[in-house]
Amino acid sequence: MIFGRVKLAQALGGILAHSLQTEDRVLRKGAVVDATTFALLQTAGYTEVTIARLEPGDVAEGEAASFIGELLLGPGLRRSQDVHGRVNLFAEVSGLLRLDTTKIERLNRIDETVTLATLGDRSVVAPDDIVATLKIIPFAVSGQTLADVETLIAAGPASISVRPFQNRVVGLILSRLPQTKKAAISHTVAATRQRILARGGSLLPPIETPHDTTAIRIAMQTLLAAGAEIILISGASAVTDRLDVAPQAIVQARGEITHFGMPVDPGNLICFGDIAGKPAIVLPGCARSPALNGIDWVLDRLFAGERVGPEEVAGMGVGGLLKEIAGRPLARDTREPSGFGTPPSTQPRIAAIVLAAGRSLRMQGMNKLLAPMPDGRPMVVQTVARIAVSPTRPILVVTGHHDGEIRKALANEPVRFVHAEDYVQGMSASLRAGIGALSGHIGAALICLGDMPFVDPGILDQLIAAFSPAEGREIVIPSFDGQRGNPVLWGQRFFPDLLKLEGDVGAKQILHLYPEAIVEVPVESDCVLLDVDTPETLAALAT
Repeated sequence: MIFGRVKLAQALGGILAHSLQTEDRVLRKGAVVDATTFALLQTAGYTEVTIARLEPGDVAEGEAASFIGELLLGPGLRRSQDVHGRVNLFAEVSGLLRLDTTKIERLNRIDETVTLATLGDRSVVAPDDIVATLKIIPFAVSGQTLADVETLIAAGPASISVRPFQNRVVGLILSRLPQTKKAAISHTVAATRQRILARGGSLLPPIETPHDTTAIRIAMQTLLAAGAEIILISGASAVTDRLDVAPQAIVQARGEITHFGMPVDPGNLICFGDIAGKPAIVLPGCARSPALNGIDWVLDRLFAGERVGPEEVAGMGVGGLLKEIAGRPLARDTREPSGFGTPPSTQPRIAAIVLAAGRSLRMQGMNKLLAPMPDGRPMVVQTVARIAVSPTRPILVVTGHHDGEIRKALANEPVRFVHAEDYVQGMSASLRAGIGALSGHIGAALICLGDMPFVDPGILDQLIAAFSPAEGREIVIPSFDGQRGNPVLWGQRFFPDLLKLEGDVGAKQILHLYPEAIVEVPVESDCVLLDVDTPETLAALAT
């Protein structure tokens, strides 16, 4: 590839290396200098420009990204279209991300022009989560580089895949001593149920027994007869040896102890057993808490159909110090697409809902969401792109008016679409459609307006950081100079109220019902107050 600054007359057929401003538009980086572009640059007074020019054998960035992105598609994945040499890979199912880390490292060493970034191996992912980003750095790569990448990826199993969580039936046994408190039992049941449901499994009615080997063995046999595929045993006291009460119950049930202990903290004191090919696990004491600990790593693998034997357990030590890691969100419960249960993690999963269904009645026939911004992108695309930088997932875009055009504009963004059939009724219809489409394990929703394209991603991070149901901060509102703005973050317990809204009113209509749950987050920009309601406002923003 040839790259350099040339006289304008020599730029025809080249690729613009930088975005350039003309009198009435921005010519984007990557645009080919054709006759029209040449005329615009000449009129704007440019005499020299920096261009890239492909040489024989070069492959343009978009074509190369699409080609490699398609090669990388393993089970459980989909990909975006190319945008300036970038292709994202998304999970299609809830499950465990698996990577051939050696192959990915080798790919990144082939040539500096090709880069692949991923989440960590065995990350828990949900549908629409971005798991990898492929980026072609310059405007083209050599054909030889592309051939080398293809040879590497084609060799052996998939480089990237998602192993879907299976619907496993789990039995839970809780042994007790005279001093065992009822709260300890109920907390363990609740935490275990959250873990099982979050991975798409089902929990049989738990069985309480005395802390006695024979009693635990009988309970195991009862659960196995009821169809349990995994047995979990929560002992009244921590397991300290293979010969302890609960491990010996596994042996008494004609099973075997396969491994004792685990190099993961919290979670060290765990005992692995097997009864006729079915895992039987004596839980560590930390499993009574919903916070991230070693049992989460074990269940991830079991529900994804992976073996958890001595070698696999020994391999958990690197990265196994979990004490200082914030609780990660678990995958959504795919069996229950509606309803509002308890979030499966101490850090609730937060979705974003972008309201993009309105008719723009004051815009003189124009759909403001499709109007170009200074960088050339439609307003709704700029809005969504800023939200996509935040940790909110999924991002739901509610459509109505000009549904097809909105979907087309956002085709390359990491979003899911929800159509509000009754969008003519106003904003409440959009809110009902968005909230109604959320999974039962979404802990909060960031309600965003499609016509607020300048809200800084850092502000979204501030709102998310301020959200804490445990401390009573369940409705988070940005404010500038004492005036409340948007977007607003709503905790899960208010979803039923949002579903009851009617007419052309927003969620703020119910704020007066919950003053104790509101926290205002002062921000340093008035972008949280600026939405686009008139042609004059749009004209001012677009300059």
